Amino acid sequence: MAIIKRGDSWRVMESYEGPDGKRHIKTATAHSSSEAKLISAQLRVEIGKGIYTEPSKMPIKMFLEQWLSGQVKTTVSPRTHELYDYIAHKHLIPAFGNVPLCQLKPQRIQSLYADKLTEGLSARTVQLQHVCLHKALDNAVRIGLIPRNPCDSVDQPRIERRAMKTMTEDNITQFLNEARKTDYYALFFLLLFTGMRRGEALSLRWGDIDLKGAQLSINRNMQCIKGKISYKSPKTASSRRRLDLSPNTCVVLGLHKEKKEAIRKELNGPKLKDGDLVFCHTDDSPYLPDGITHAWMRLAARCGIPDIRLHDSRHTHATLLLKAGVNVKVIQERLGHANFSTTMNLYAHVSPGMQKEAASRFDDIVMGTPNDKLITVVHS
Repeated sequence: MAIIKRGDSWRVMESYEGPDGKRHIKTATAHSSSEAKLISAQLRVEIGKGIYTEPSKMPIKMFLEQWLSGQVKTTVSPRTHELYDYIAHKHLIPAFGNVPLCQLKPQRIQSLYADKLTEGLSARTVQLQHVCLHKALDNAVRIGLIPRNPCDSVDQPRIERRAMKTMTEDNITQFLNEARKTDYYALFFLLLFTGMRRGEALSLRWGDIDLKGAQLSINRNMQCIKGKISYKSPKTASSRRRLDLSPNTCVVLGLHKEKKEAIRKELNGPKLKDGDLVFCHTDDSPYLPDGITHAWMRLAARCGIPDIRLHDSRHTHATLLLKAGVNVKVIQERLGHANFSTTMNLYAHVSPGMQKEAASRFDDIVMGTPNDKLITVVHS
């Protein structure tokens, strides 16, 4: 160990044995004698415990591409991998791809986020950049390329929760009347009347639906990666569920099935089988999820409710059930939320009026309807 004073600074030098078995010298600069001694002591502890990492000079572009094609591919879903790949090549690599991994500082990352927000990107989009970069650099720390993750010292953008939009009963009637003119009527009806996710509905096969028992089973989810359709098991056990269907929903699905069978008969095709998709093109090819979303948006705009997204069909289903007094636990099960708190956090805005009604109902149950009965009991 050596500490050498050079002008107004101090130079710290520590010798250590590298992974190649050779001796190496680590140098650092301090602005005071006490800081130099502190750096020296820290280096000796890290070297002694075998946890010292020589920062890698690998360009960030090279590291990110290796990370995307290797470790991360086995730890996230294909959809998430596609998102990380897009973020890395669209935002991170152009910003500092040629910067050595060991020289990426928190200030530079923070500046990138500020620039992206100034360009007009949403806080959510910038937050996704932070998540991607943080995960990648965590991997760099684990494999010994850098001693610490610079993202730990960076503030990510705060996201304001989007105001939830839901349909009224009149909106639903108008929307479904308009949807009757399209091939998506049964699909959109099912989404509104069950609260299913888009990918869950597009994955349904006729064998999943029991019209006599008025139930359907959700046991897979559709995903589309670079235009290629695939199906996967639901993310959580609660997402794999059975849903009771209303009488009207059974009627709509029954008529949809009859229409499908009539088209097959007209084309001299085979009869519908349990493994056939419920919602698909005439040639049995699956609908593309984004195509369904665009069809919904066009219908909503035509009905004068352009700010209602397809995903808001879930919010609409849950909100109307809550207002009707349905137990929140039942709604959680219908939506497939893993945690009760998720349902409550999403629909807390609906509860104030419900609480007032609950308080009044308790009065009715215990004391009866007249308010003076309670006063009589209290003062007797």
